[in-house]
Amino acid sequence: MLLFSTLLAVLLYGAASLLQYQVVLGKRTAQPALLKWLALGGFVAHTLSVYTVLHQPQGLNLSLFSAGSLIAWLVTGLVLLSSLRQAIDNLFLGVLPMALITALLTIVTDLQPGKPYAGGLIAHILLSILAYSVFTIAVIQAILLSRQEAALKHHHTRGLIASLPPLQTMERFLFELLWAGLILLTASLVTGFLFEDNLFAQHLVHKTVLSIMAWGLYATLLFGRLSFGWRSHTAIRWTLGSFALLALGYFGSKFVTELILHS
Repeated sequence: MLLFSTLLAVLLYGAASLLQYQVVLGKRTAQPALLKWLALGGFVAHTLSVYTVLHQPQGLNLSLFSAGSLIAWLVTGLVLLSSLRQAIDNLFLGVLPMALITALLTIVTDLQPGKPYAGGLIAHILLSILAYSVFTIAVIQAILLSRQEAALKHHHTRGLIASLPPLQTMERFLFELLWAGLILLTASLVTGFLFEDNLFAQHLVHKTVLSIMAWGLYATLLFGRLSFGWRSHTAIRWTLGSFALLALGYFGSKFVTELILHS
């Protein structure tokens, strides 16, 4: 079942990615309904894959690749939901290939045994994953916004740029994502301090410190937006830098402990 659902998700995600890529290149007209149905089909198949990988007899499997697949699944679901009220189909250019790759990695690597988690810790983990997923969408949005600004500056308005919403809409959506991500990250840190025995234990200290540093950068960016009217060019740099710290703390620690130290 895991192999079938994962390969089906890969196939549907790949078809949707190819469709959107051809639209951006101008090789075919936009077909938003078909794009979303393909992405939704991939998301449903990916749901079964994620569930099968996460739920092991011993508990939850939140190893490097399963966590990556879970986050990509959640990002895909959030973008699908958001696309119902905003013209953000171009986010699929980054989201769907990411979901495809992470889903595929779960079946080409050995499944890790699960671990039991208390209810409070599960809440902390879910909030962390939600925050990371929202910030992942924000990074893709920031990259698209950067491309849009550069293209408009040089009067290039074809291809990808022609299919994007107005610059002000793109900027507003980026800051909406950053606010949502900061709220979730704050809740994640609070629940971590409440339910984790010691967030500064040796195996958690780097993750905790980098997450707090990322929180500080995101908070500074949003404070600058409110107080000084910081615009998209500043937001792009701060968004990418903050996410780099967050990713290093979350996936960097998992990479070292699981693939290098094998612990």
